[in-house]
Amino acid sequence: MSKNFDALETRSSEERKSALATRLPQQIAHAKANTAYFAGSLRQVDAAAITSTAALAGLPVVRKSDLIELQKTQRPFGGLATSHWGKLGRVFSSPGPIYEPEGRSADYWRTARALYAAGFRAGDLVHNSFSYHMTPGAWILEAGAQALGCTVFPAGVGQTEQQVAAMADLLPNGYVGTPSFLRILLQKADELGVKLPSLTKALVSGEAFLPPVRDELLARGIAGYQAYATAELGVIAYETEAREGLVIDEGVIVEIVRPGTGDPVAPGEVGEVVVTTFNADYPLIRFGTGDLSAFLPGISPCGRTNMRIKGWMGRADQTTKIKGMFVHPEQVAAVVKRHPEIVRARLVVTNPDSSDLMTLNCEVGASDGNMDKAIADTVRDVTKLRAEVKLVAVGSLPNDGKVIEDARKYD
Repeated sequence: MSKNFDALETRSSEERKSALATRLPQQIAHAKANTAYFAGSLRQVDAAAITSTAALAGLPVVRKSDLIELQKTQRPFGGLATSHWGKLGRVFSSPGPIYEPEGRSADYWRTARALYAAGFRAGDLVHNSFSYHMTPGAWILEAGAQALGCTVFPAGVGQTEQQVAAMADLLPNGYVGTPSFLRILLQKADELGVKLPSLTKALVSGEAFLPPVRDELLARGIAGYQAYATAELGVIAYETEAREGLVIDEGVIVEIVRPGTGDPVAPGEVGEVVVTTFNADYPLIRFGTGDLSAFLPGISPCGRTNMRIKGWMGRADQTTKIKGMFVHPEQVAAVVKRHPEIVRARLVVTNPDSSDLMTLNCEVGASDGNMDKAIADTVRDVTKLRAEVKLVAVGSLPNDGKVIEDARKYD
């Protein structure tokens, strides 16, 4: 049996670029022609010219944080969906609220590939403990499991004793859900004196999968792998047996951009995950997830050739309130754009003497005696707040994706 889901996973870079050059213009043309939002935001864009990730980087980013207001102005999906009632199979609600459509195609969320990499196969019984209430998490995993030929037990959350009893009776091969809830179920089984020897694999998501938890599961004979997914996009990347980062799914394009902008960061630098999907029902173009990550160099030792990311590394939305006014990463980016000599910047907020103080740390190669004053003037113009400016050496700021660091202490 092949260790790969299909031949797409081992394509050469030339094959992948060639396929992208065909699919990407088609998807952009489809989005422009069939959604109100992209008809407006991309009206000046020649879809036929967007044949690479470099060309894609010139298009505007629509961020997850924008969806709540967009969906208020044009119901139900902010003008971003091509399909509506009747053509959609389900609609979900995530906190915000943000509403997400589910089309009728098999494995709509593209989860089967991630499950396959985690060892799931046709004939498995999968214990699904994601919530089946309003949010799409359970359905995202269920669709992929059924596409693989698995049977799914819809456990949901809570009722741990009943879940353990069902696992003891039905003998599931695999688990999908959060890693923390799997630990709760295993601890409840221990408390009840119930053995669960059939459970040998897990695909977890929804929260960080920390190495100590992974090792704890392995000690119980359960090989756990993680998938990175969102309610809007489905699976973005997934872990393989190599356990070196997450391989990007074949159904999306991933960029890493500087928070607050649409500008790609340097290779290996932490930034916001921006995703373009080939979903026909919900054709999101340059969708800013608000999550931080970074690309890993090279290809995975497992043989899959698509790019890899480090995994979830925090949130990109670092908006903070200073002296009663909100300061956004976009404003820091605006300051940097006015001063090309700045390579990278980080706004640090402290409160010495119980008074907020902004310090903009700027990586610059060389400076004259007036550069810090000029930058400080720009900060005041953009944010309406005063800031100290500190010029630092290129490469000296932390590579953690933070544009705004709130270092205030309140104890």
